[in-house]
Amino acid sequence: MSALTPTPAQTVGPFFHYALPFEGDRDLVPASSPDAIRLFGTVTDGAGDPIPDALVEIWQANPDGSIPREPGSLRRNGFGFTGFGRASSGRDGVYSFSTVLPGPTSAGAAPFFAVTVFARGLLHRLFTRAYLPAGAPGATDEALAADRLLAALEPARRATLIAAAEPGGYRFDVRLQGADETVFLNFNGVGTED
Repeated sequence: MSALTPTPAQTVGPFFHYALPFEGDRDLVPASSPDAIRLFGTVTDGAGDPIPDALVEIWQANPDGSIPREPGSLRRNGFGFTGFGRASSGRDGVYSFSTVLPGPTSAGAAPFFAVTVFARGLLHRLFTRAYLPAGAPGATDEALAADRLLAALEPARRATLIAAAEPGGYRFDVRLQGADETVFLNFNGVGTED
């Protein structure tokens, strides 16, 4: 058997607008639900320009902090909450989800959305978190200060992981590089550019 020759890595896009979206992908709950909130933001490059074809995925806990175990993320029925959503960015770089607030997964923990970003030019998807700001339901200054990830970062870097409360929801902007670059995580050896 001959040895295979390694080939260079390929970027993860751009193909998101026709290959990955599905009906209801960004609607974890219907926007008309009484407890629905909007999680939204802009994905920008190192120059601060919007990225028009990024794909953002979120995973989150239920409002009570439990991890959803329901099937149905790819075929939404409007009733079950799976905790997973996918939204592509528009020409303005903006993405948006209709969801509910995640609860803390343990007593005293800070509630957050797990976020993955795919975009052209990236060799791997990028992992990060969007924490609810202090004052949001379930989010306290004490919980944010005690979070191991947030505590390991300098205050300016920590701020890139905390969503901002806005009317009707929370804004979480993702900056792929440059000044105010979002903190990205290495998850099982994947998720940071080499």
